[in-house]
Amino acid sequence: MTQRAADERDLGGAAAPSPAPDTSRADPPRAPSVRRRAARSLLSSAFVSALVIVGYFALPFSSSLTMTTGALLVTGLLLLSGLLAWHLRSILRSPYPRIRAVAALATTVPLFLVLFATAYFTMSRAEPGNFSESLSRLDSAYFTVTVFSTVGFGDITPVTSAARAVTTLQMVGDVILVGLVAQVIVGAVRQGVRRQEADGAGHGIEDGR
Repeated sequence: MTQRAADERDLGGAAAPSPAPDTSRADPPRAPSVRRRAARSLLSSAFVSALVIVGYFALPFSSSLTMTTGALLVTGLLLLSGLLAWHLRSILRSPYPRIRAVAALATTVPLFLVLFATAYFTMSRAEPGNFSESLSRLDSAYFTVTVFSTVGFGDITPVTSAARAVTTLQMVGDVILVGLVAQVIVGAVRQGVRRQEADGAGHGIEDGR
């Protein structure tokens, strides 16, 4: 018989109860790390936007208007659609959906504007008669923003059928981006907030057990 068994016999055979596991400790808060990820997301979106704008004013563009130019514009719009779909998915899964929505708009809107500003600038260099005046890079960006904001000063106008077709395409894209996509992003933010609140309520019930 071991010494421990003898001690238990002397105490009436009752073994000392083992300590219960401490379940009162909560998991360490993850909010700081999540906030850091959200801040990095905003900074990366701002960096991408700045890079796109700098590239528009710095990169050389061909002065010839070919089918390749139109194909590149369509390809850019398709890539932009894929980027929007990815952003919507990330908004739904993010613990900070509002921040992700801001990051999504900060990335997609500059890309959208730069795509059409590049098209206008290339068309003006290929044929100055496409617009009411020859467009520089800044003029093309200015015209793109006035069309996007529906201000319409009338100082720069598309003249040829090709220029009017591209401008019409931008108008349709403006309606889609500002109307449909904005509503979808707001809906994704609301759904992400509801999911976040539901997760928080679920953790609260588990902690109160």
